[in-house]
Amino acid sequence: MPSLSIFVLHGPNLNLLGQREPGIYGSLTLADINGLLEAEGRKLEARVTVLQSNHEGVLVDAIHGSLGQHQGIVINAGAYTHTSVALRDAITAVNLPTVEVHLSNIYRREDFRHHSYIAPVVIGQISGFGMQSYLLGLQALIHHLKKDEV
Repeated sequence: MPSLSIFVLHGPNLNLLGQREPGIYGSLTLADINGLLEAEGRKLEARVTVLQSNHEGVLVDAIHGSLGQHQGIVINAGAYTHTSVALRDAITAVNLPTVEVHLSNIYRREDFRHHSYIAPVVIGQISGFGMQSYLLGLQALIHHLKKDEV
């Protein structure tokens, strides 16, 4: 039985992975990524729960609902990374270790993508490694949580 529960949140437009700008985001679908995350979680003895929403309020409510349910969060907030004080405040409010991930390197893209409202309130950010960004984020978060158990 997994001792850790990790919540993975996917923001707007990530439901279109596999067909949306594959040159930037790759050819894997969100279902592919979720399957890989769940398998990696099992290997690392953690339960992975996933949610995707195009709606900021749904993501905020999900972060609030993670209290008492999960020990950490991996979030790809998509475009909300660059616009949402509400997501930042929700992450701060629940005070759960959180890792921000992005498929593309946001710092090699348009200038408006270079700023993250989320980065200052998470334990780390991983971007630019495609689907591997999610796996690295999950691994880093679980490592962080397990070191606190010792």
